[in-house]
Amino acid sequence: MNMKWKLTLRYVLSIAFVAIFVVILNMVALISLTFYSASQNQDKDIARNGAGYYVRNFEHYIKVDENNNLIVNEDGIKSLDKNRLWIQILDEDGKEVYSYKKPEDVNAKHTPIELINGYKYSSGFGGSSDILAGEKKLKNEGYTYLIGFPMDYITKYIFIMENDKLVKYIKTSINAMIIIDFLIAVIFGYIFSKGLTRPVKKIITGVDDLADGNYDVYYKEKGVYSKVFGKLNSLSDTLKSNEIERTKTEKMREDWIANISHDIKTPLSSIKGYAEVLSDDYEFTNEEISEFADIINSKADYIKELVDDLNLTMKLKNSNSIINKEEVNLNSLVKNSVIDIFNDPRYSERDIEFVDSEKVIKKNLDKTLIKRVINNLIYNALVHNDENVSIIVSVFEDEKAHIIIKDNGKGINEDELKYIFERYYRGTNTGEAHKGSGLGMAIAKEIIVAHGGDIQIRSEVSKGTEIEIIL
Repeated sequence: MNMKWKLTLRYVLSIAFVAIFVVILNMVALISLTFYSASQNQDKDIARNGAGYYVRNFEHYIKVDENNNLIVNEDGIKSLDKNRLWIQILDEDGKEVYSYKKPEDVNAKHTPIELINGYKYSSGFGGSSDILAGEKKLKNEGYTYLIGFPMDYITKYIFIMENDKLVKYIKTSINAMIIIDFLIAVIFGYIFSKGLTRPVKKIITGVDDLADGNYDVYYKEKGVYSKVFGKLNSLSDTLKSNEIERTKTEKMREDWIANISHDIKTPLSSIKGYAEVLSDDYEFTNEEISEFADIINSKADYIKELVDDLNLTMKLKNSNSIINKEEVNLNSLVKNSVIDIFNDPRYSERDIEFVDSEKVIKKNLDKTLIKRVINNLIYNALVHNDENVSIIVSVFEDEKAHIIIKDNGKGINEDELKYIFERYYRGTNTGEAHKGSGLGMAIAKEIIVAHGGDIQIRSEVSKGTEIEIIL
């Protein structure tokens, strides 16, 4: 049995049992209410002890007057009036010796059978009264008194049935009532449960869709489960966004592998080509051999740089143990990086300005790694822009140390900017002059983060780029 039918069955059975309980509770409440309603019109003594008790104790109000006649005393009359009752007192022969507010159609003499039928069926005692009887003993004589109650006070039910048939009838009635109530409850429970289980089925279907990778679903956020549907929609959007990002990252990774493969093949082809040339029997001059060796060495260094980048990014990703911190003068570190670039013949004529801090900034850093980050960022500003680009490198300290590398070059568009620190990403403005592993910016961020710092980039196309390192 699948989850949907289990939920439906559980709701149906729960509601069925609840419905039966409610039916029984209503029956008890109805019976109680009926007795309570009748008691509101009765004397407190009648309501508390019952009409039978009232009648049996009414004999205390029956007295003999000075003329030796039976009467009801003043308290008894008040009680009869208060409860809208009437009374008739009969002697041993069934003749009336006293009455009070007796209905006109009630006989003044009663035979035994009339008393029995009247007590059972109220016949002969007015159509609007039920009677109960009591006995009063006076001077060795017995008197019967009949008290008439309004029909809304008491109700008589006369059952004449053999005991075994009565028990069988009660059992059959109870069983039939339970079966009928159960069937009715199941029908209404099923109808009611469908309204509850329908959204649950939608939720289960939604989870199945998300598990199957179907993120293009949307549920109306209404009803009892509106918050759940809202969470499902939010989860669907998040998973869809993550899938898009994963696809982009996978595409970048594939492009990166293709680029790295190409970048490695190109210098390898040069190395192999010049090695084959040198292995020929042709006699080369010393100048030619030296030139070929320089080219082979340069290509080998390039391949080594790619491999080193791969090794470094793996180490940074898996452990920070490669960080060797020592106290460093940050001002001198950044200044020396700028001087090293000026000493590179390719960039000795470029416009690079260094703005020193007003005070010495001391930090515990890995000098080699931080210098690599600074060099990499400055070289990026040089090789990705025209020769007339101006670069300002500044250092200052407030609560933390800041290194800012700012240029007025081409800038980076918004689509590329959000991926700039991603692994495997290469910007579209990378030219032939600068082919790298595509890990430079990712490595820079990992190094700064490993030092407990942060790196931020701001850029605008045609206006330049600003990179801020916070340590």
